[in-house]
Amino acid sequence: MGLGGATKKLQKVADMGEELYSRISELRERMLEVRETVQETNERVAALENKLDGQAAILEALAEKEGIDVEELLTEVAIEEAEGEDNDDNASDVERAIPDAEADPGDGKKSEDGDGDA
Repeated sequence: MGLGGATKKLQKVADMGEELYSRISELRERMLEVRETVQETNERVAALENKLDGQAAILEALAEKEGIDVEELLTEVAIEEAEGEDNDDNASDVERAIPDAEADPGDGKKSEDGDGDA
């Protein structure tokens, strides 16, 4: 029966090898999927960064047109955040710094009928 015991052991090793091969193949497939997902995510992040840069440029141009010092505003917000103030307070600072977009720049009043006459 010595030969039978060796056969059983060899079969057990062969079965374990097949199972490991199967697991490695599955793991390889998963890794390829992860790599693909990471590449897609990197592309999306790059596209979002480009859009964000464009939006930041537009906002800075609008702020400059309205006479708002963006660097000073960002510095104030950073200082307030560092001091631990609530984000609501930071938002109110931004709201105070940006003039009312609907106000008539000529007389400071909004026209009731929309024709510019107050």
